[in-house]
Parts: sequence; C-alpha cells; structure tokens
Amino acid sequence: MAISKLIPTLVLFALFSFDACVAHPGLGFGWGSNNPIGGSFSSNLYPQFYQFSCPQADEIVMTVLEKAIAKEPRMAASLLRLHFHDCFVQGCDASILLDDSANIRSEKNAGPNKNSIRGFQVIDEIKAKLEQACPQTVSCADILALAARGSTILSGGPSWELPLGRRDSRTASLNGVNTNIPAPNSTIQNLLTLFQRQGLNEEDLVSLSGGHTIGVARCTTFKQRLYNQNGNNQPDETLERSYYYGLRSICPPTGGDNNISPLDLASPSRFDNTYFKLLLWGKGLLTSDEVLLTGNVGKTGALVKAYAEDERLFFQQFAKSMVNMGNIQPLTGFNGEIRKSCHVIN
Repeated sequence: MAISKLIPTLVLFALFSFDACVAHPGLGFGWGSNNPIGGSFSSNLYPQFYQFSCPQADEIVMTVLEKAIAKEPRMAASLLRLHFHDCFVQGCDASILLDDSANIRSEKNAGPNKNSIRGFQVIDEIKAKLEQACPQTVSCADILALAARGSTILSGGPSWELPLGRRDSRTASLNGVNTNIPAPNSTIQNLLTLFQRQGLNEEDLVSLSGGHTIGVARCTTFKQRLYNQNGNNQPDETLERSYYYGLRSICPPTGGDNNISPLDLASPSRFDNTYFKLLLWGKGLLTSDEVLLTGNVGKTGALVKAYAEDERLFFQQFAKSMVNMGNIQPLTGFNGEIRKSCHVIN
C-alpha cells in the first residue's frame, strides 16, 4: 500500500520537473557534461541549455550565417569581433547591441566601436527567425556567442562545445568600452593587463589575437606604424620592407583613414595559422599584433612561434579561449532579461 500511494506522487513530481525545465531551460539539464576541448564552463552555462526549449537554435543561426558569409566573407570576422567587444565590457551580455535611448548611452558610439563595429543586421535576422521559432527564449548574448562560433567554423576554423544560458543586460557602458577594449597600438604589457582584468591569461591573449587571421583593419589603426611609430617621424623598424611599401600605397600620410587592409594578407578569408607565420616574417598589421612576438614579456613570443608551427595546437587553444572569454561575467538565472529586440530593452 505504501508503494502504491507513492507512485502517483512520483509521477506528479516528474511531470512538474519536466515542465519547469521547459519553462526555464536552465534548470535540470546538462549536469556533468564533459567539455572535450578543455575550456572551463561557467557553473550556470552549459551546451544543452536550449535542448528542450529551442533545439533548432544552432541550425537557425548557421542557416543565416551561411548565406551572410557567402555573400560577404568579411562578415565572419565582423561577427567574431562583435562577440569579443561585447564580452570585454561588463561581460557577455549583448550590451554592445543596445541603441541610444533615454537611459542608454550606446557602446556603438565609443571610440573602439564607432564606424567600425558591424554585423548588426545579421544578428537582427538571426533574432527574428529565432523569435518566430521560439519566442522570447534565446538571448541576444547567446546569439552573439553562437554567431562567433559559426563564423569561425564557416571560415575553416575549429568548432567547440559552447556553453549557453546567458541573459541580456538592461544597461550599457560607453566608458567601459574606452577603458577595456585594447587599442591597436597597445604595448604587450597593456594587452596582458586588459586580458588579466577579464580573468584571461597569456594563452588566451595570443590565441584570441589569432582571430585576426580573418578580417580587415582601417588605415587609421596602423598609420602610426608607417610614418611615426615612436614620435620620430620614422616607420616601425619591425615591418618587413616590401610589406611596408605595400601598406604605404594603401594608407597615405594624410587622408585615407577608412581605407582597409587585410589583417592576414595571405589568406584573409580563411581561418588558419597564417597570421602567426606572418608575424614571424614581419608582416603583422597592427602594433598589438607585432608586440605579441617582440614585446619580450612572458611567453607570448614563444606561443606565437608554437602556433605558427602547429595549426592544430592553435585551433585547440583558440577553442578553449573562446569558451573562457564567453564565460566573462554572464547574466544568468533571473538576472537580466531575454530581449524581444536586441537593440532595446523590453
């Protein structure tokens, strides 16, 4: 009799547990999942977060990305950069997507982002399709993380098991962009300090810088190296000469600030380890690239050489570091919200 009375109670408990997990997909699923590439998962984020509430989420993201990147290969780098610039300012919370409003000073207008951050229309298209399939379920912050991974894969780079469950902020920090995003003329010590502030180490710094294997940079970000690197009206002596003259033709002493050059001139649309090989040959575009090799602090130079020699090693560490970066101060549980539109708070 005791057992027969207990069975209906267990059935009710099981049904309630399942319903709770569907309504709040961060509850009850994914405990103890292994991370094959070794990045550390946040205790509140895990890959199976949308397993029941929106199982088609990644497929929807990839479908939009395939079309966007086929049309404009540069978009892959733009979306990867969007995730990076989001996570380094008050955590991975989609604050970078918010527009100006009565209570929001948009991060889009900060120095490192103004007239250079892009890819918003692709994020909007992904969000619209996800809202049709799974209304108010997948956060804009997770869309940024999924788009960064998808862009890497579609460019020939590694995949990784991506922890999910981030929620969206109700605030932005324009000042946070100016103080936390590394400048293109950063010293090696400045780069290390900014990464350490986010809980990231030297391996993270060098491998994530390898994201510059795809994409382009504006003349204004590297003109100093061509004409006045150390305040003496002389070029950066670490630049290989033929590369230097090629850059001068793109970037004149005056004007042309928005002219662009590939960060990896050999394979600008393919995610590979050529970026590190180019650094060894004096063909890194930005000062913040070059100092990874020549900064003579810690082991960054040794890591550049290791990744130049072994693409598989670079891919493995890049995957780990993307997970680590994606874990920077996420909003979870009942913090933040799931925005209906990524541009405005609900």
